[in-house]
Amino acid sequence: MADFTHFNDDGRARMVDVGSKSETERIAVAAGRVLVNRETFDLIENGGLKKGDVLAAAQIAGIMAAKKTSDIIPMCHPLMLNGVDIKFKLNREIPAVEIKAQVKCRGVTGVEMEALTAVSAAALTVYDMCKAVQKDMIIDRICLLSKTGGKSGDIRQEGIWITEQR
Repeated sequence: MADFTHFNDDGRARMVDVGSKSETERIAVAAGRVLVNRETFDLIENGGLKKGDVLAAAQIAGIMAAKKTSDIIPMCHPLMLNGVDIKFKLNREIPAVEIKAQVKCRGVTGVEMEALTAVSAAALTVYDMCKAVQKDMIIDRICLLSKTGGKSGDIRQEGIWITEQR
C-alpha cells in the first residue's frame, strides 16, 4: 500500500499530512459536457426554460461546489480558494453544453478536485434545470485538462478536450 498516499500502513483510509509542504500558486482546469437534444439546446440558448437561466444557475452551482469540495470528497483538504471561473460553450453542432472550470489558490495542496467538482456540479445543474423537457441527457467527458504548481509540477493533457460526438 506504500504507493497509495491515502492509505495508512494498515491499509485503512487516511487524510494525507501536507503540513511540511511548501506553499505554491496552484491552478487547475477541468472540463466536461452535457449532451442535449435540439429542443433542449434551443431552450437553453434562448432562455426558454421555466426554471430560469440555465447557465447562470450552473455557474453559481459550480463556484459553490468548488468551495465545498472538502465537504463531499472525504480525503480532500479544506482550501482557501483565490478564484473560481466557470465558462460555457454552447456547441450547436453536437448539441451540447460544454463546461470549463479554472480554480486557483496559493497553498500546500492542489485544486484538481475543486475544478473537477465545479464542472460536475455545473453539469448536474444543467441537467436539473432541463430535466422537465428532456430526461435522457448525457453528462460526459469530465476530466482534468491541466494543473500547475506543487511537487509533481505542471501537467497538461493535450487533445483530451475535443468536441466531436462519440
